[in-house]
Amino acid sequence: MGHSSESTYHETMHNFLAVYRYLRQYSRQRHKEGISGRKLSALWHLEAGPCTVGQIRDYLYISDSGASELVARLEKIGYVTRTRSRTDNRVVIVELTPAGRDLLQRTPLGGVSMLRKRLRDVPQERLLVINEAMTEILTLLEIDHEYS
Repeated sequence: MGHSSESTYHETMHNFLAVYRYLRQYSRQRHKEGISGRKLSALWHLEAGPCTVGQIRDYLYISDSGASELVARLEKIGYVTRTRSRTDNRVVIVELTPAGRDLLQRTPLGGVSMLRKRLRDVPQERLLVINEAMTEILTLLEIDHEYS
């Protein structure tokens, strides 16, 4: 590895580890406050307005049962309400409660929630570069599709 390659290697590792440490620290802080990052991501998603359990599932990239369990837990602690759709009884609509809105007011946007929100504004050509880099990282780490 040449000097330039070695320097790029170190900078790349430093940047990756900075992201990793930041996400771990943000997650630990959320857990100390009694809410997981996934629950918080769901609440940030609901800030834009009510949505279905299926929309939460798709937003979080989790299973149907995972989304249902997550929404049930959020409802139990008073951050969301669930109601059946008036037009299709199979559809469950999820909405923030005042307590959920209050939590978002007190909680800084960060971690994966921030990334989800800001990636939407990244121009397509830059998003493609980021996606290629993330795909390469998954390959280098030999991460199965079960985790992705």
